[in-house]
Amino acid sequence: MTAVRVTAEGRWSAESSAGAVRAAATRYIHKHPVAAVETAGAQLVLGFRAIQFLCRDVVARRFPWREFVHQGAFMAGTAVLPTLLVAIPVGVTLSIQFSLLASQVGASSMAGGASGLAVVRQGASLVAAIMMASAVGSAVCADLGSRTMREEIDALEVMGISTVRRLIAPRLAAAVVVAVGLTGTTCFAGFSAAYLFNVYVQHGSPGSFVSTFASFATVDDLVLALFKAVLFGVLVAVVACQKGLSVRGGPAGVADAVNATVVESILALAVMNVGITQAYVTFFPRHGL
Repeated sequence: MTAVRVTAEGRWSAESSAGAVRAAATRYIHKHPVAAVETAGAQLVLGFRAIQFLCRDVVARRFPWREFVHQGAFMAGTAVLPTLLVAIPVGVTLSIQFSLLASQVGASSMAGGASGLAVVRQGASLVAAIMMASAVGSAVCADLGSRTMREEIDALEVMGISTVRRLIAPRLAAAVVVAVGLTGTTCFAGFSAAYLFNVYVQHGSPGSFVSTFASFATVDDLVLALFKAVLFGVLVAVVACQKGLSVRGGPAGVADAVNATVVESILALAVMNVGITQAYVTFFPRHGL
């Protein structure tokens, strides 16, 4: 009788443990992979609708230009100074590394072309994208998240005003314009910092720095950087707006949404940058100087 009871208790304990494991696995799958797919789908739909409303309202002359200008000024004021403060050390670091590498292989005169090309092709767009994600994306998410918690978004929908048309489309357009401007500013600041450091600290030749840069870099490199900026601006705006509109759980939920916006934006920007760069190198190979 005692042996039967022990066997039943052991079987019940094993079944309960297996059930707990299955429940934990189900919660994990729903919380991470399934939630990630649902979030990606919601962001794709939101981005498509925002671009659709943007194009339609610009053609129909119903685009909220005042909101666009306000958001553009806000984003630029938030991100310009941090972007410049990051672009200068990035340009100096690239100048140091490429100068050391060029001196080791006996091509010190080529340091300007290598560092300048790295700034234009990769450094400028990445710095602008990261600052857009950290400064602009977090601010947009916090703004929309606080409006969601105060039920302002629900009030707009009740009054028949489209949230995507009134709030998301102007922010999307402003993010694209600001991202392009930040990329151009970062190109200038990074190249200037690399030039000044190479000439006045490493005692390089100003003529060789500029001439090698002109030999390596082309207009296509700048066009690629600006094209990346457009896509990066769209990505940051869509991620920040979707996270802000899906806030739940009070002020703590807003903080979690801001954190998720920055992390997801930077990861997505890095993956997108690798894909665009690889596609450009594959379809438009550089055959020579």
